[in-house]
Amino acid sequence: MLVALQLVVGRRCIRLPARWQRLELGAPSRQKLVTALLRRIRWFERFSRPRASRLFEHGVTRSVFGVLVFGLALRAFLAPPFSGLHTLPSLGVVVIGLGVLLRDLLLAVLDALLGAIGVSTILAIGNLTVETAKHVL
Repeated sequence: MLVALQLVVGRRCIRLPARWQRLELGAPSRQKLVTALLRRIRWFERFSRPRASRLFEHGVTRSVFGVLVFGLALRAFLAPPFSGLHTLPSLGVVVIGLGVLLRDLLLAVLDALLGAIGVSTILAIGNLTVETAKHVL
């Protein structure tokens, strides 16, 4: 959410907290995670192409992606605990980031839709839960 807010206000250089900057991704305890993550990133790179890459040079585009990422991250954060409903919005955030890094508008837009499906699912289940609670009580 911190990175998304910086994109929304149009920062070209993202600032991270010092604690995050000191985080060592190559530590032995994280090696399995990093290996799996890199394998997935390479999979996306094989199918990604620079599509509408000039669009990524505009501050408005960064702001739009920032708003999308912030909304999806907030929705993932507000999902009920242990429900698994945070997965699709979180995945949308990650892959939107990959789409921006790879300068692939199609990938970024498709993953924004994936995140939107996750948000819709959370809202639908939440509404169903409230309606069920009204009938039970």
